[in-house]
Amino acid sequence: MILFFGTRPGKTENKELDSISCPFCEQTGTLTVSETSNWFHLFWIRIFKISNEIIAECSHCKKVYYKEEFNDAMLRATDEN
Repeated sequence: MILFFGTRPGKTENKELDSISCPFCEQTGTLTVSETSNWFHLFWIRIFKISNEIIAECSHCKKVYYKEEFNDAMLRATDEN
């Protein structure tokens, strides 16, 4: 019997944070939050989520923030959805 299993990333969801300013360059409306999930799959069918990665990137200064580095305003804006 052959068994195909492994991990694979899911689709990346992007969200613009229009009213939040970048903590580094202080430009408003330049942050984009990206959320990607890794899934365990069996025969190419997603079974359960293994991990979830959330990052924010400023389009002005190109600084990347990981979930642990989010300030309170960024956390509130991402938790709304």
